[in-house]
Amino acid sequence: MELPEWTDIVKTAKFKELAPYDPDWYYIRAASMVRKIYMRGGLGVGAFQRIYGGSQRNGSRPPHFCKSSGAIARHILQHGRKITSTGRRDLDQVAGRIVVAP
Repeated sequence: MELPEWTDIVKTAKFKELAPYDPDWYYIRAASMVRKIYMRGGLGVGAFQRIYGGSQRNGSRPPHFCKSSGAIARHILQHGRKITSTGRRDLDQVAGRIVVAP
């Protein structure tokens, strides 16, 4: 997967104040989205906006739910919304190689 040039300056949602500190945040988000597609099926951009959304702080007013960025989900979903049988096999092999820390 090719990393877009805007990953170092973009916010992950409009309710966030800063961009992510972790330089690998894009890969982590892509892996998380692949796992959710593996588990639940063909999710769209709106579903991922709700999944990664959060609470927008409004100062002295009450906080409210706010969706996350759709551009990030759209860019990651360009590779596809369904996982083939060979893709499932590859993901199972990678998951089997990960060692869980005690």
